[in-house]
Amino acid sequence: MNGVGAVGGSSAVYRAALALGLVPEVGRVERPDIAPLAARERRRVVILGAGISGLVAACELSRKGYDVRVIEASHRVGGRNWTLRSGDFIDEVGAPQTCRFDRDPDLYFNAGAARIPGDHAALLGYCRELGVQLTPFINENRNALIQDDAMLGGKPIRHREYIGDTRGFVAELMAKSLRPEQMQAPFTTADYDRVMDYVRQFGALNRQFAYRGSRRAGYAMHNCYVPSALRQPLDAAELFRSEFMYRMSFTEQSDQAAMMLEPVGGMDRIVAALMSKVGSRVRTNSPVEAILLRPKGVDVVYRTGNDRRTLHADFCLNSIPMNVLAGIEHNFPADYAQGFGSLPVVKNLKIGLQMKQRFWESEGIYGGISWTQQDIMQIWYPAHGIHRDKGILVGAYIYDNDAASDRFALLSPPERLKLAIAQGARLHPAYGRHVESGVSVVWHRMNHILGSVVDWRGDLCERWFTRLQAPVGGHYLIGDQVSRHAGWQEGAIHAAFHAIADIDTRVRSEQPRSMTSRAGED
Repeated sequence: MNGVGAVGGSSAVYRAALALGLVPEVGRVERPDIAPLAARERRRVVILGAGISGLVAACELSRKGYDVRVIEASHRVGGRNWTLRSGDFIDEVGAPQTCRFDRDPDLYFNAGAARIPGDHAALLGYCRELGVQLTPFINENRNALIQDDAMLGGKPIRHREYIGDTRGFVAELMAKSLRPEQMQAPFTTADYDRVMDYVRQFGALNRQFAYRGSRRAGYAMHNCYVPSALRQPLDAAELFRSEFMYRMSFTEQSDQAAMMLEPVGGMDRIVAALMSKVGSRVRTNSPVEAILLRPKGVDVVYRTGNDRRTLHADFCLNSIPMNVLAGIEHNFPADYAQGFGSLPVVKNLKIGLQMKQRFWESEGIYGGISWTQQDIMQIWYPAHGIHRDKGILVGAYIYDNDAASDRFALLSPPERLKLAIAQGARLHPAYGRHVESGVSVVWHRMNHILGSVVDWRGDLCERWFTRLQAPVGGHYLIGDQVSRHAGWQEGAIHAAFHAIADIDTRVRSEQPRSMTSRAGED
C-alpha cells in the first residue's frame, strides 16, 4: 500500500502547492551576470572535459573576454550527452564497437541523456538561445507494457490495466475501512463525505464503493456501433505481487512528469550548438596527466599525440569524473582528494536496437516506456519517425541495479544484444525477428569516464558535498557530479554557474593586472 499516496498526486497539484507556498520549490540557479574583462586585463581559464558543464562554462567565460581553453581526453565532445548514429565509435575499455545503424536522420540512439524536464530552466534557456529545436518526449504511455514473472505467470499487460485496476482495488479497500472517528479532529460528517467522494473518483468505484473495472483500465473490445464492455479486472492478489507497485508514481516526480522534451534529431544537437560558439577553443584526444596547484593559478599537464604539454591558467574548471581524477597526479589537499574515491558511482547501461519494422505501433504503442522486472528493466519506443519502416528502440536501460549492469558488462557486445533480445521477447514475442543491429553502452566501462551518476544518498552528501564544491586555490570541480541534481544536464549547468560566479567575484575583488605566459606553456 506504500504507493497509494503517491498515486493520488499529480504534477498539477504539485505546481499549485508551489504557487501557494505549501512546499519548497527545487532551487533554481540563475545564469551569472559576470563582469566583462577590460581590454588590458587577461585571465586564462582551462576547462577539463568538454561535457555540458565545461562547454557552458566556456561559452559564458569566453563571451566576457576570458581566455578559455578546453581540454578533452576523448575523441569526442559531449560527455554523457551522446547520440549514436551510423559509423560512430564506442570507446569501451576492452570491448570497442562501431555503430552499424542505417544512415538515416531518424535512426539514432541517445546513449546517455535522453529527456529534458519542463522545469529545467537553464538548459531550456540555452536551447532557446542557441536555436535547438525541441519536441515533446513521451515518458509515460498507458498503452505500453508491464512484465513481471511474479505476476500473472509473466504475461505482459498494459500500464492502463495495472494502474487502473490497482487504484480501484486500493480505493475499494480504503472505502471499506475508513471511518470518521479514525481521522484527526476536527473532521465533520461533511468532510468525511468529501473524502469518500474523492476515494470513489480516485478508484472509479461504483455507488456501492466496489471496483468492477473502469474506462481507465480499458475495454474488452472497442466497437463503434455497440456499447463497449469494460474489461474484467485482473486478480488483485496477482497485481500486488508485482514490484511495479512502487513504479506507478514514477512519472509524477517533478523530474519525470509531463511535459518533458527532447531535441529534434538527437540530444547531441545541444552539444553541436554549444560547439558552434566555442569549438575553436576545444582540444580533443588530450588526456590530462597532472593537475598541480601553484601559488598563483594552476598547471595542467596533458598529452596530445606524442607530445606532453603544460598549460598554466589562473583558474581550472575540472569536470573529469572524480573516480578517474583519483588516479591522476595532483597536489590537492588530502582532505579534499579523499572525497574523489569515497563517492559511489551508479553503473548505468543502455542498449540501442535497430528494428527493421516498427512492430510496436501495430500494437498501439506510440512512444513511451515498457517496464520489466528482468535485468533490461525498460524498453523505450521512439516518438519520432512514426509510421516509417524502421526505428531504434532502447532495448535496455539499467540504473540503480549495479548487479544487473555487471551481469551485462561481463558479456561480449554480441552476447549482451542476445540477452537483451531474449528478455525483450518476454514483452513482445516476435521481438528477435525484427532486430537488425545494436550497440551497448556500459558507462562504467567507457574510456575516460568509467562511471555514470554520483550517488549522493545517505550521509555522503553531508560529509563531502560542500567540501568538494568549494574551490581549492584556483581549482574548481564542476559537472553534475558536484550538483544535488546529479545525473541531469541541468545539474551540470548549475555546477558551471556556481564556479564561474565565484570566479567573477574573485576577479572583481582584484586589481586589474595582465597575465603573461611562461616559457614552455601552450
